Amino acid sequence: MRSSGPGAVGIRLARLSDLAAIVGIYNASIPSRLSTADLEPVTVESRTAWFVMHGAERRPIWVAEEDGDVLGWLSFSDYYGRPAYAATVEVGVYVDPLAQGRGIGASLLEHAMAAAPSLGIWTLLWISFAGNEASVQLAERYGFARWGLLPRVTELDGELKDVAILGLELPGR
Repeated sequence: MRSSGPGAVGIRLARLSDLAAIVGIYNASIPSRLSTADLEPVTVESRTAWFVMHGAERRPIWVAEEDGDVLGWLSFSDYYGRPAYAATVEVGVYVDPLAQGRGIGASLLEHAMAAAPSLGIWTLLWISFAGNEASVQLAERYGFARWGLLPRVTELDGELKDVAILGLELPGR
């Protein structure tokens, strides 16, 4: 945990008991059509294997917590699944709609960036709908650069959307 005391937001490794809150936050992002290509809510059961494969020593999930409530989460996920890509991860960040605008995503990202080298991770990828300005701006604020654009590759409610690929190579490699 980074912080302590009542009302302080701390960051810690996610536990299986956090999965319902993680899924709830993820599902809350679906209706906006800004953060995920999922069209329907997911279930805790459908995300259990995903959670388990994110072991703390390999591809952790961290949660931001305040007074016992999970306010947001960040995951490192395999980029491509082949051994030569092991030092590259995709970053996923989701914040409870009621906690947005409080710096939760930034705190999670700072924590993850600091932890990455100890996990053998040197390249972070941020894949976002190009129209999700808050997401793209958060990544750019932390040094991510636009590495690519996949035009019109998703269709949400009849609307074609572009996907932006941002990347950051961490120092020290």
